Amino acid sequence: MKALLINRIHFAEGGADKIYLNTGNLLQEHNIEVAYFSSKNEHNLNSSYSQYFIENIAPRNITIKGKIRLSRKYLYNTEASKNLSDLITDFKPDVAHIHLFYGVLSASILKTLKKHKIPIVITIHDYRLLCPASTMLDKNGVVCEKCKSNRFYNCTLKRCSGGNVFYSAILSAEAYMREFVIDPLKFIDHFIFSSQFSLEKHISFDNRYSNKSSQLYNFAVSTTYNFLEKGGYLLYYGRLSREKGIMNLINAAKKRNVKLKIVGTGPQEEEIKDIIQGFTNIECTGFKAGSELNELIANCSFVVVPSEWYENNPMTIVEAFSLGKPVIGSKIGGIPELVNNDTGVIFEPGNVLSLANAIDLAENMDINEYKRISNNCLDFARVNFSKDTHFQTLNRLYNSVINEYQNTAEQVN
Repeated sequence: MKALLINRIHFAEGGADKIYLNTGNLLQEHNIEVAYFSSKNEHNLNSSYSQYFIENIAPRNITIKGKIRLSRKYLYNTEASKNLSDLITDFKPDVAHIHLFYGVLSASILKTLKKHKIPIVITIHDYRLLCPASTMLDKNGVVCEKCKSNRFYNCTLKRCSGGNVFYSAILSAEAYMREFVIDPLKFIDHFIFSSQFSLEKHISFDNRYSNKSSQLYNFAVSTTYNFLEKGGYLLYYGRLSREKGIMNLINAAKKRNVKLKIVGTGPQEEEIKDIIQGFTNIECTGFKAGSELNELIANCSFVVVPSEWYENNPMTIVEAFSLGKPVIGSKIGGIPELVNNDTGVIFEPGNVLSLANAIDLAENMDINEYKRISNNCLDFARVNFSKDTHFQTLNRLYNSVINEYQNTAEQVN
């Protein structure tokens, strides 16, 4: 089998990008030939398919005139269509597995894949198919579902893209194009949701998802546990952006004077560094990966996931559990599917006092209780985040959509 993996970038900036890369490695471990299609970026990993990658769109870094000129490319990228077509012709994939693609590769890739009669599977990492701004948050960071029933103009009215009416209007236009011109539900053969919450939320917006969707948790690269002792600090790691609730975590850490390490990069990085100046108990380390990140996870007491948006199945929790580390998590989205009294501490999202109280519970937990929930985390990871189980499920799904596609084609002929 040959699989074509598609994503907006070819490096691990966020959890979705990491899943895209991990999936490629997993398939190759099982002798499935993999090709990649993405956009050019200075941080990209090396790829033998980089000659097909398209120019990245960075409309925030150019003039208004340039933004208007690029808006058409943002909605329908002809370069992406052409380059993908060339890659398909050369590689001849049996199936395409898409991750994040809107805003860079655009919906043009769906038409191209269908033109070449390639079955399409997509892993849903956010809410872009329901919300033009993808996070289901308005410009003030409040959970919002006003775009339900195709009322995508609310994204423009509420300026959901960082308070900017131009960017918000482009997102609204893209959503209407997605709904009425290139409907993903007509082009995509199967949707994979990494949380039950996300699956049910999509079905509540459009019942057509119920007939072509399944739920599959993300997988851990490894599930090894060597650290029974409670570490000496709380750890946040991941993308540094407003929907992640990092500011409330900082305020809670200040209230309780606990040691906190913040690991990652993103649009809030400089703001975070400014706010924590003078607080010796809080450190922002920047981006970390590999063994360096694993060591930071292993030596912490709890990983904190203070998200204020409808998280799906955060890789932060997947990786923490795989190392036996309990989580302090907000009660929102798919997080409560994973975090409870047996695997960590749960708190109300966006509530600094509730988070501070959760930190108190975590910090005052005796070592026997800590070891109990740590072992529960590892057990959960072994059952739900297994690489082997993930591959078996994915392989069955690939074969199913390929066979269904071939059967349909034979009936037409």
